[in-house]
Amino acid sequence: MKRLNIILITICMLFPLCTRVYAGNAPARDTSTRKERNFIRQGNKHYNDKHFADAEILYRKALEENELSEAGQYNLALSLIRQAGNADPNNGNNPMAEAQALLNDLARTANNDLIAERSFYNLGNMAFNQQQYDQAINMYKGALRKNPDNDKARENLRLAQLKRQQQQDQQDNKQDKQDQDQQQQQQQQNQPDQQNPQDKNEDKDQQPQQPQDKKQQQPQQQQGGISDANAAKILKTMENEENATRRKIQEMEKKEGQASRRNTGPQW
Repeated sequence: MKRLNIILITICMLFPLCTRVYAGNAPARDTSTRKERNFIRQGNKHYNDKHFADAEILYRKALEENELSEAGQYNLALSLIRQAGNADPNNGNNPMAEAQALLNDLARTANNDLIAERSFYNLGNMAFNQQQYDQAINMYKGALRKNPDNDKARENLRLAQLKRQQQQDQQDNKQDKQDQDQQQQQQQQNQPDQQNPQDKNEDKDQQPQQPQDKKQQQPQQQQGGISDANAAKILKTMENEENATRRKIQEMEKKEGQASRRNTGPQW
């Protein structure tokens, strides 16, 4: 459908004009010469036979006879467009560039409203095919100002406005995607920076725990040795054993003393 629209827009109103064209209902003032008219008629014949290069030559000859010939300028522009095809008019070496310049001059300065209207219209088609929808819209509006009954210009105007809206939506979606991608990249870049403070906080939380570990280890070491209560019991037991041993030694010494006194006493 898109390709069909472009083809229709390209071929509309690419018909050459004779020297006697009319603006509205009033005949235009004929300032042409006989040679000019003959060259234009011959050029139109070649144009209709699709011999566009031959038609271009004859239109240029007509302009040599009358350089102000609006019909000659317009028809020359059409023959150049036919030879250029869909080439870029911004290319200076392309026939489309010369055709665009001729149509721009005619759209602004043509005394004949029909030529001005068709110039605006074809400029709109050229801009549309280059996806320059703002320019196309302006040219179609210019054609409608010259002829409000130009249904083709009105239809193409609506199509250009639709295409411009689609183009703007695509650009907005592309920009939104770029913004989202950029935001995600920034978030990814900021993630390490956010983790580092956490790590530092974790280090701070772990540092006070080291003295606590030492304090916890000290009771564990005390539990592995002898408690004060156990040590007191052991000392008490040792003292009791020493006292018992001392009493035994004293009893033994006492018995030995008594025996010695018996042996040394008077004999009977």
